[in-house]
Amino acid sequence: MAAPFLCLPFLDAGCLTSFGVVFLFFYRKSAILKCGLNQAGLSAVKEVGRTGYVLWSGKRGMVMKRKNEKVLGIISMILCAVLLAGCGTGQEKDAGAEPGVVQEDMVGEESSDTEKEVADNIEQSVEEKPVDSIGGGQVDTEEDNISDQEEVKVRIGSLKGPTSIGLVYLMDQSEKGESVNTYEFTMTAAADELLPAMLSGDLDIALIPANVASVLYNRAEGDVAVIDINTLGVLYIVTGDDKIGKMADLKGRTVYMTGKGTTPDYVMQYLLGANGLTTADVTLEYKSEATEVAAVLAEDPAAIGVLPQPFVTAACAQNEKLSVVMDLTEEWAAVQGEGGSSLVTGVTVVRKGFLAENQEAVDQFLEEHAASAAYAKEHVEETAQLVAAAGIIEKAAVAEKAIPSCNITYLDGEEMKTALSGYLTVLCELDPASVGGGLPGEDFYYSR
Repeated sequence: MAAPFLCLPFLDAGCLTSFGVVFLFFYRKSAILKCGLNQAGLSAVKEVGRTGYVLWSGKRGMVMKRKNEKVLGIISMILCAVLLAGCGTGQEKDAGAEPGVVQEDMVGEESSDTEKEVADNIEQSVEEKPVDSIGGGQVDTEEDNISDQEEVKVRIGSLKGPTSIGLVYLMDQSEKGESVNTYEFTMTAAADELLPAMLSGDLDIALIPANVASVLYNRAEGDVAVIDINTLGVLYIVTGDDKIGKMADLKGRTVYMTGKGTTPDYVMQYLLGANGLTTADVTLEYKSEATEVAAVLAEDPAAIGVLPQPFVTAACAQNEKLSVVMDLTEEWAAVQGEGGSSLVTGVTVVRKGFLAENQEAVDQFLEEHAASAAYAKEHVEETAQLVAAAGIIEKAAVAEKAIPSCNITYLDGEEMKTALSGYLTVLCELDPASVGGGLPGEDFYYSR
């Protein structure tokens, strides 16, 4: 009697259901077997027979007698064997069927609407809940839902100067395919080449002078935001005159510097005024380029010049009599006091349209930019090689000496806002045109 049960672990759900129904019907002492079948019982068994493939026989109202149990047991074993053979045949037939497709079984003309509804429900369930062909559970469709959208490429523009020194490591990482974001870098000699590209949408992010960022904000009607400060002050007073050590010592002297109406001009005017001096006390003579100022110093070491890095390093290397006598970033900080603004050279801005659509990519850039700036300060020799390779400073040896004085930094959030807003306020008071006609609004300052 135990033999038929040995194959149970190898049966599928349909076979096991049929086996169980037959066993209960013919052998177990259930309520049906003991009490007989009335009209309602007969209908119930028919329904079970239709959905479970039960071979039903007998007459309405027939009562099972205990004396027939052995005979019925033998019959049940025979019927089970027949059903098992049928299950095997059914599995072979279904082997070629498409996975997930519900096959219709022909059960004769007596198939009811209820059966069709059950089949429809099963088919609908299969369509709505894909199942694993092995485990029968919910399919993990996470990989199927991976977006097919093209990876975002962040287009960045920068200048051949200190503002790009903190970026070169990221540029190198991107070229090697080791950056998280995908980048496209453009480097130019003047900010005037970057502004049109930002306005037209050809660039997404730009590293530009701080006051130029405010000009761009006003010109673009607020469509750009500043996301970090990348460079603090890079202006120094250089001379061979050892009598010059503080701002007051400039009284009655001539100071050579680059173009009138540029950032160095505004910075000098602000610091002179903060130290009780005016342009009547100090003559400011303007040159078109920093190289011209360096040439004056080379010819007359006693002359006084305002130079940015890396021209300071180059000028001092060519003439041992020259040296840095004042760091204008420190002079600015002394005037502003604790918690005040900073002398800011370069900032990073982003188009707001790009930021709105790709905030995650922008935030990732900030992470990578911060790491790149830190690398530049901690690995000066390696960074100098990258700077020379990028054409920012011609010789790596000069770059290595200049980088520590370039004030490469990374400031964002409230720290950025405090440092930059006060600086722009000073420039606006000296000349509103220097910041684009007015100070940018609160929406100019991005914070993660």
